[in-house]
Amino acid sequence: MASLLQCPTSPFPSSFSSNNPRSPFLRFHFPLRHAVRCNLVEPIKFANGKPYIPLLNTSAHHLSSTATSHLDNTLPPFNKHDTRLRIFSGTANPALSQEIACYMGLELGKIKIKRFADGEIYVQLQESVRGCDVFLVQPTCPPANENLMELLIMIDACRRASAKNITAVIPYFGYARADRKTQGRESIAAKLVANLITEAGANRVLACDLHSGQSMGYFDIPVDHVYGQPVILDYLASKTICSDDLVVVSPDVGGVARARAFAKKLSDAPLAIVDKRRHGHNVAEVMNLIGDVKGKVAVMVDDMIDTAGTITKGAALLHQEGAREVYACTTHAVFSPPAIERLSSGLFQEVIITNTIPVSEQNYFPQLTVLSVANLLGETIWRVHDDCSVSSIFQ
Repeated sequence: MASLLQCPTSPFPSSFSSNNPRSPFLRFHFPLRHAVRCNLVEPIKFANGKPYIPLLNTSAHHLSSTATSHLDNTLPPFNKHDTRLRIFSGTANPALSQEIACYMGLELGKIKIKRFADGEIYVQLQESVRGCDVFLVQPTCPPANENLMELLIMIDACRRASAKNITAVIPYFGYARADRKTQGRESIAAKLVANLITEAGANRVLACDLHSGQSMGYFDIPVDHVYGQPVILDYLASKTICSDDLVVVSPDVGGVARARAFAKKLSDAPLAIVDKRRHGHNVAEVMNLIGDVKGKVAVMVDDMIDTAGTITKGAALLHQEGAREVYACTTHAVFSPPAIERLSSGLFQEVIITNTIPVSEQNYFPQLTVLSVANLLGETIWRVHDDCSVSSIFQ
C-alpha cells in the first residue's frame, strides 16, 4: 500500500515543508530558536496513549525534499536577553504552559495561586511585570467557571501591576458553544465571557480552534485565532495510508466547512457528511450519510469531543456503510462522561487529540494519541510579541 508521503499531492502547502527549518508545525522540524527537548514528567503506559512532543533538533526526517519556505524572512531574530516578555501559567494546564516556555527558551513567570477555605481565588505575581508584555496561559476547560474566574483574577493582577500589554492565551475557550440564541429567552454566554475578559483588563486574546468563527467578533479587543489542523495533518501524513483510500467525514452539517478545509490539505480527499438531528443538549441521533465511504479509511474531523455521542454514532454509521477504518481527529478533548467508554468501545482505529485540555492518566485508553500544540502557540506568542504576521503561519 502506498504511503501518503509517496502520493503526488502533498497534504500541505509549500510553507509546511520539512525543508523549511523554521516551520512551526512539522513533526521533526521547528523554528530552532533553541535546540531543546521538552521532557515529560511521567510516561503513559499505552502504545498510542502518550503526548506527542515534537523534538526540536536538526537531525530528523523530512516529509518533502522540494518545497521551500517564504517564512524564513518573516521570523524576527531571537533576543535571549529580552526581559520584556513574560509568560505565566494558571492551574488549568500547567504542563502545556511549561512546554510553551520550553519551546521559547524562557522560564515561566513566578505566580502564587491558591484557594481560600470558602473557595475564593487568590493570585499574586511573584515578580515585577511593570512595562512588560505579559502572556497568561489558561484554558477555560472543566471546571470552566473555576478556570475562567482564575483567568480574570490573573488579568486583573497583571493590570494592577502595570503590565504594558496583557494577552490571554486561551487554548480552549469555554462557553464558545453558547454563541447564538437557538430558542427564546436563552443567553449568549460566549459574548458575556468575552466582555468579562475585556473588562478585566486584557489587551489581546490568543485562542485555538474556536467553536465558531463569529466568536472573535464578540471581543472588542484584537483576537489571534490559530488552528490545530496542521499538527494533526502532520501526524496523519506520517501514517501509511494511501490518499486514494481516504475520505474526510464531517460528523454534522455545521462542521462541513472545517472538514472541507481539512480534506483539501489532506491530498484533496473526498468529503462525506453525517446528517444528524439533535433532540436535546448532549443528545444526538444519526439519520443518514451523505457520500461514499465503502472500503475507505474514514477520518472524522471536529473541533471538540464532549460526551462523544455525536462522533461515536457517526462512526457506527460509517462502519455500517462499509468503512474499513475510522479515525477521530479533534483539537479539544473535553471528555465528559461517558466519553471514554464510548471512544474505547472499538469503533475507532485511533482517536487523535491535542493537549489544549489536559487529559488525566486514568482517561487514557489504547487508541488515544495526544499531539502537542506547544510549538504552535509558542511561535504565535513570539510573533505577537514582535509584531509579526500570525496568519502567514497557515499560508
